[in-house]
Amino acid sequence: MLKMRATANVPWNIKFDIGDINSMKRTKGQVEAQISDAVSKFEKDYMGRGPKDIRTKIIQNHIFIVIDGFLSQSEQKLADNPNGIKLIKDLRTALFENTREHLVLLIKSIVNVDIISTHSDVSTKTGEKIIVFTVDCDLESRF
Repeated sequence: MLKMRATANVPWNIKFDIGDINSMKRTKGQVEAQISDAVSKFEKDYMGRGPKDIRTKIIQNHIFIVIDGFLSQSEQKLADNPNGIKLIKDLRTALFENTREHLVLLIKSIVNVDIISTHSDVSTKTGEKIIVFTVDCDLESRF
């Protein structure tokens, strides 16, 4: 396990070790795993429950996060009809919009680049949540 020297403080009292970016070379896989761990903890602490599985991929200037097992049992039942689907999507969109800036700060503290835009969607059929961050450089080429 890597020894980290710096800590990022984010506004909701969760601390993530990010290390000294300039003196430590991390692999792409290590950064992807760190993002997955941080987003999983964020989901658990801020949204109320953690995912069953989470995968992160850095591709050029994008960070793709796929969260499986995102919907609660109640939400899965609601997804059986169109009104329930709309309710789930509206609620999850509102929650994401209210936490977007916190999540951006969290990801920025890990990758140390500016984030240009953030996109998110929830599938009520698969129970997946997708988050895409667009960053200001070819992040993948740094590894």
